[in-house]
Amino acid sequence: MEEQPTAESQSEYYSWPPAIRFDIPPYKTYHFYRHFRASSNPNNFLKGVKWSPDGSCFLTSSDDNTLSVFTLPDFENRTDENVCSSAAIEDSFSANLAITDGEAIYDYCWYPYMSASDPVSCVFATTTRDHPIHLWDTSTGQLRCTYRAYDNMDEITAAFSIGFNPTGTKIFAGYNKSIRIFDIHRPGREFEQRSTIQGNKEGQTGIISSIAFSPSHTGMLATGSYSQTTAIHREDNMEQLYVLHGQEGGVTHVQFSKDGNYLYTGGRKDPYILCWDIRKTVDIVYKLYRSTETTNQRIQFDIEPYGRHLGTGGQDGLVHIYDLQTGQWVSSFQAASDTVSGFSFHPFLPMAATASGHRRFGALDDSDGDLSLTLRDDENCASVWSFSVYSAEDYAANSEHVDLEQSVDQENTVQDP
Repeated sequence: MEEQPTAESQSEYYSWPPAIRFDIPPYKTYHFYRHFRASSNPNNFLKGVKWSPDGSCFLTSSDDNTLSVFTLPDFENRTDENVCSSAAIEDSFSANLAITDGEAIYDYCWYPYMSASDPVSCVFATTTRDHPIHLWDTSTGQLRCTYRAYDNMDEITAAFSIGFNPTGTKIFAGYNKSIRIFDIHRPGREFEQRSTIQGNKEGQTGIISSIAFSPSHTGMLATGSYSQTTAIHREDNMEQLYVLHGQEGGVTHVQFSKDGNYLYTGGRKDPYILCWDIRKTVDIVYKLYRSTETTNQRIQFDIEPYGRHLGTGGQDGLVHIYDLQTGQWVSSFQAASDTVSGFSFHPFLPMAATASGHRRFGALDDSDGDLSLTLRDDENCASVWSFSVYSAEDYAANSEHVDLEQSVDQENTVQDP
């Protein structure tokens, strides 16, 4: 006879990572806005946010060409909601690091095995206009390495998107109709170049604007292009497997599901995130609505640690949560008073970070010719949110209910606004 699991063992199984409750609105744990208004640019705003792989800190990108690292304080003893919420009136704490790059920041990403306990691994990569790829040390703020790509005129050309491969040994960088691959242990101008156009002139055209690797170690990666297409490649030889068409705007974000079977793509001025089954790419599985019809900003979305739900920002200041099993809207909460351009789930805690802001055109001040802008503390800001979690019993009951009541064929489900 097999030993039946006890309630205690079930609790341990379901408690890590914790199953987030999206039927209860999250509360604001930390809030930052003064840091981003200390810039000499009065029109500064945030462009995105990403948690570090170990969850110890998050990285923001802003329009003043600055990347800021905020390290979370000790959160293990946080239990009182009111105490945590009260810290959101002012900046909860100062940024540990602020790096100003020379030009507009195109993309940035963490080293996949970054751990605060290992200073050697505490790095992230950036790519900026007219500059090579930089690898920054989060402990000292110093430049670790530089990876340079040159065009036919032997001039430095900037990557539009970057991403570490799952093993953390290479940086894949997106350019116009090509991918360049750098060995992180060999900085400089050595790279491998792969064209996204095949010999018969078919394939993926345009600027490669986003890169994502499958988390299931299947050796596949996806590349989004401003030509409104997404391509799936093999990582080892960059063989192009297929090209997906259907986005209404240039693709700005691609992300695989946790099991690697589905791919989610979002585009500029496109109100829908598209879900693709990469095992059967003939049709779109479903669409998830978000308010992005009139903005040129890159709007981030993210999938929570369990892989069950997706969260996305939008122009309306709301974060929308969708059930990825059914493609149905679950809930939403007001994260800011302006555009929520960045949204990122914590890698294992029931938390998420948001970044908001957009370019404003205020009246000129006659005295000095500067822009006169009045902003609220929930505009052009970054926030950290805490979610409620299910107990083991509630999670088991909720999963049973979903299996019985929501057994919807995913391929035939479409979510409309």
